[in-house]
This record gives sequence, C-alpha cells and structure tokens, in this order.
Amino acid sequence: MSRNALQLAKTDNVATAMEDIAKGDDVAIADTDGLEEDHITARDDIPRGHKMALRTIHIGDEVVKYGYAIGIVTREIQRGVHVHTDNLSSARGRGDL
Repeated sequence: MSRNALQLAKTDNVATAMEDIAKGDDVAIADTDGLEEDHITARDDIPRGHKMALRTIHIGDEVVKYGYAIGIVTREIQRGVHVHTDNLSSARGRGDL
C-alpha cells in the first residue's frame, strides 16, 4: 500500500509520516511543494507524525529535520527505519539542557 511522508527541507535526512505507515508499505516522499522526490519501503511501523530515515544515518551523525540538527544517532539507522528515542538522542525539548 502506498503511504505519504514529507521532507521538510532539502538538507533533511528524515521525512515525517503524514499518516500511519506499516512495515513493508511503499512510502512516497514529497517536498513542501508537494512534488514527489523519492519512494522508500518502510522497514518499521511508523506512526503518523513520526520520522523515517531517508538514507542510512551512522552512529554519531546528526539527524536533520526542518534543516536543523535535532539530535545525534545512537544506533545506526537504515533507510526506511523509524527514527525515535531508541536510536536518537534528542537535543531539543529537554529540560536538562
């Protein structure tokens, strides 16, 4: 089944799921103008509003969303994988920083 995700900036290495995505779904990646940029097969279930990797992101690399680094990868993330707290150390929204 085809699902949709949005790449918010050209430099982003993640896209935001616009609807719930199931593992194995074909995901159409669009830019903010609605132009389809890519297709990815989801490797995980990804809830609406969550991030999926657009390419492999290595340990220590920054995760980029909105054109800004939002955290550091703690476990290698393959293309199509759910990007969340189990593989990302967030630098935003923390009260201890």
